[in-house]
Amino acid sequence: MIDIHCHILPDVDDGPLLLKSSLAMAAIAAEDGITVIIATPHTDGIRVNRETVAAKVRYLNRELDRHAIPLAIVAGHELPYHLLPNLASSHTLADSNYVLVELPHSYFPGDTLGTVYGLLDRGMVPIIAHPERNKDVLLEPDLMADLVEAGALVQLTAASNTGELGTDIQRCAHYLLENNLTHFIATDSHSPSFRTPVLGKAHGVAVRLLGRQQADLLTAGNPEKILRAAGKIPPR
Repeated sequence: MIDIHCHILPDVDDGPLLLKSSLAMAAIAAEDGITVIIATPHTDGIRVNRETVAAKVRYLNRELDRHAIPLAIVAGHELPYHLLPNLASSHTLADSNYVLVELPHSYFPGDTLGTVYGLLDRGMVPIIAHPERNKDVLLEPDLMADLVEAGALVQLTAASNTGELGTDIQRCAHYLLENNLTHFIATDSHSPSFRTPVLGKAHGVAVRLLGRQQADLLTAGNPEKILRAAGKIPPR
């Protein structure tokens, strides 16, 4: 499995402060069967920029090798919606043309569809992060339909799918899954204990809802396309 959204880098954003916590997250992920994590710190392009993230990824990969944890970390970014015009082209997932977009949590911006079209026109593929946790989408999940029809992709949080974030969020997540409005399941983990870096349980729920072939696409097949688009073939 490949996790495309995880805050595993130490002392960068609101993820782990200490290396030992990053290593604990990595051990949990590897035990769960995750082989690659795209590290996606919240990025502002200034304090947290491409160079900062790349350096932290190199450092963490060296430490993973030193501790014999069978996991690869790839550089990525989570972009706030309001900074997309400035950062989308340069702060992508794994140096691909896929960009992870975080909408505001409290509302669904009225110009979201136009923003999606703008990114697509620039050759970017927007991935909307955890929309099931957006207040407006939670009430009206079909808001995602026009975005997906336009070409945007959707990433659900693993803990949303399993019900760990509440029944309302789980209900929204399952609706998006069952109505073909989901392309990825990722952990959005921030620590060994907060939204832990585990995909296996959410994959199991997806198997029950959609069947194994579709569930495998959400946690492996589609994430692998991102790495292949960047020339980073995942380990077998």
